[in-house]
Amino acid sequence: MVFQERTYSVLVVSASAAFDRTVSDLLPRNDFWPVNMVTSCGEARRALLDKEYDIVLINAPLQDDFGMRLAIDVCSTSHAGVLLCVKSALYNDVYSKVTPHGVLTLSKPTSLPMITHSLRVLCALRERLRKLEAKQQSVEERMEEIRLVNRAKWLLIQCLNMTEAQAHRYIEKQSMDTRVSKREVAQDIIKTYGGQTPPGDNPFSSP
Repeated sequence: MVFQERTYSVLVVSASAAFDRTVSDLLPRNDFWPVNMVTSCGEARRALLDKEYDIVLINAPLQDDFGMRLAIDVCSTSHAGVLLCVKSALYNDVYSKVTPHGVLTLSKPTSLPMITHSLRVLCALRERLRKLEAKQQSVEERMEEIRLVNRAKWLLIQCLNMTEAQAHRYIEKQSMDTRVSKREVAQDIIKTYGGQTPPGDNPFSSP
């Protein structure tokens, strides 16, 4: 794989030692690390509770279950890319059931180039999901800043008899003068005045 800034953590869920050896050769440490291997759904679920993985490879069937439900659950509860390997006789049926949940399916037996290609698809998928995560986090952080600034404005109005426009300008000026974010200015105002007024209706609070 071409040079990249990050590695991808991988959980391999397989009861086949031969499959594990094959996959291990396709997961070089400079691209995929750490790589952990378990043999059952139960072990996989415990591993997923302890750590978030970028990629989960499931070689069905497993010791305690087929593995289809595990694949669906991982896609539903995490941002990991999931590859489910199944026998060719079961491929069409399994594919139709797991694809709507975002699981990538691979028919066995398969070739090394096909496994490599699937891994690259999963890496691309993980990068797309990573960007969506960052965008979502940015939106959530912005919404939190708005809530903090609105609360700070309300406190300035209540405690210092400012108008809404004056409170807004005060926060902006403090942010520019001290070269800190409006979020930090709002937090300082809340810390200073938050306990000085009885609770009341905040006209800037979210509904």
